[in-house]
Amino acid sequence: MENSKQLYKALSERILILDGAMGTMLQRYKFEEEDYRGERFKDWEHPVKGNNDLLSLTQPEAIEEVHRKYLESGADILETNTFSGTTIAMADYHMEDLVYELNYESAKIARKVCDEFTAKNPDKPRFVAGSIGPTNRTASLSPDVNDPGYRAITFEELRLAYKQQSEALLDGGSDILLVETIFDTLNAKAALFAIDEIQEERGIEIPIMVSGTITDASGRTLSGQTAEAFLISVSHLNLLSVGFNCALGANQLTPYLETLAHNSDFFVSAYPNAGLPNAFGQYDESPEFMAEQIREYVEKGLINIIGGCCGTTPEHIKAIADLVDKYEPRKLSAVSY
Repeated sequence: MENSKQLYKALSERILILDGAMGTMLQRYKFEEEDYRGERFKDWEHPVKGNNDLLSLTQPEAIEEVHRKYLESGADILETNTFSGTTIAMADYHMEDLVYELNYESAKIARKVCDEFTAKNPDKPRFVAGSIGPTNRTASLSPDVNDPGYRAITFEELRLAYKQQSEALLDGGSDILLVETIFDTLNAKAALFAIDEIQEERGIEIPIMVSGTITDASGRTLSGQTAEAFLISVSHLNLLSVGFNCALGANQLTPYLETLAHNSDFFVSAYPNAGLPNAFGQYDESPEFMAEQIREYVEKGLINIIGGCCGTTPEHIKAIADLVDKYEPRKLSAVSY
């Protein structure tokens, strides 16, 4: 991974900016069923509206445009448009056979735009993070209240699905693999196991970002882990970063980031939502308000990578980038589990 040295160098010098929400930006295009289908899938037997990953094949210009807007706003790291890019999630659209292509092409689009911006300003290299979402199944919990022992997915099925996705993301040009929005750490461990297999098979070291999600005021993931337990569960691998994203706004995330920052020797990432959703599912926090809440992270020296999740836009990312530019990144201590 030739960009790894540049990545670690950049992280030692400043707080890196991750992009904002892809889905929030795609909503602005108001794509309908035929837009999702494009020419290639116009006769697909099943509905595909809502399959945002498919847009990397049918509306690549839109994906490229969103990426470009985030880089123009100051992002250092772009996430690929592959949050649902596993056979498990794509089964909803009967598109399991497209998984390799979806991930490969999504990574290529992000790579192209990153390379353009790096060429313009080599002192600010841009990096591609292959986005690996949690899938719509959980390995730890039963979806059937009457049968608590039932599981809708096995560890082995998850491992195979994540491995296919990860290989395609790397082949398409990803610098980083980002296992994100983790609500069940057992799913994440399947992804990490698969990535570790690839490291061994290819003889490479892959920078891995791990980002969990605290679902509510209980301070736990959906499968019941505290921030500290989550950290311990994923610390067996040599990760680039560990952090939290989604579910909560910046303000609510602070105590959990403190737990990670004080107990980990990995870099720490955060990309909260633009507040909590309102009654209509919209996110109301303005860029200025959100950036002001993130000030606490940098004043306390909690983070190395910062971005935005649901409801965030290039305007949010620019406000955050302008704010953190004045602060030093969190220093790594020698503490580790």
